Amino acid sequence: MSRRRVVITGIGPITPIGTARDSFWDGLQQQRSAVRSITRFDPSEFRSHNAAEINDFVVTDHLEAKRAKRLDRFAQFSVVGAQLALDDANLDLTKEDRERVGANMGTALGGVGYAEGQLAVYLQQGLRAVDATLALAVFGGAASCNIAIELGAMGPNSTNAMSCASGAIAIGDAFRQIRDGYADIMIAGGAEAPLAPLTFGAFALIRAMSTRNEEPDKASRPFDKDRDGFVMGEGAAVMVLRSMREPRRAARRSMPKSPATVRRTMRTT
Repeated sequence: MSRRRVVITGIGPITPIGTARDSFWDGLQQQRSAVRSITRFDPSEFRSHNAAEINDFVVTDHLEAKRAKRLDRFAQFSVVGAQLALDDANLDLTKEDRERVGANMGTALGGVGYAEGQLAVYLQQGLRAVDATLALAVFGGAASCNIAIELGAMGPNSTNAMSCASGAIAIGDAFRQIRDGYADIMIAGGAEAPLAPLTFGAFALIRAMSTRNEEPDKASRPFDKDRDGFVMGEGAAVMVLRSMREPRRAARRSMPKSPATVRRTMRTT
């Protein structure tokens, strides 16, 4: 089987500096830093006090309330990111073979932050107070599985948890699915929502995070000689990948025919 070329035709970012392509691009151009002293909980007991929080994400702007309630924050990011990517690609999946559409996602921590909150509920109020969908909400595979459920995608599906590289690995796996002929369209990317005290504190304990607490907007500097650790954040970035020949065919179908093409068609009919 010949290998196919793969192109990215849409992107769906949900970030602390902007949601959706145009808003995200505007944040990049303005060189905004999203890193601040964390507000979700009191970080004073930790060495690190900084995080990149998303404070303007309203899930019901994108999903029905009943559907959103069944998803924890990282899965919400995954599903909404996929929808934004499809919108950016101007892709209508009702016109595609859903068995040739798949999803590959990556997440280092999945729903661990949400599970941490539910543990507190359990300890204070007992099992009956815990979210009945907890088991389905927090496992890493909830990212790609809920994308598939939402979009009706019945092709290849998986979520990896390979730490910081998980999103890149998911995109690479999606690329290979298309290249090798197992799918025509793949939704791929990464999502994280880890901002909870114990999850945050675990990385503080191993001294992995920046302690530039007096200058939080300058704490994230991964390629700087004075880097002193990473900054924890939340968000998602999801892409639409597809076989290069598919966009070309669609473009050719929509282009007006040249006079020479019209003459050739008339001669053969």
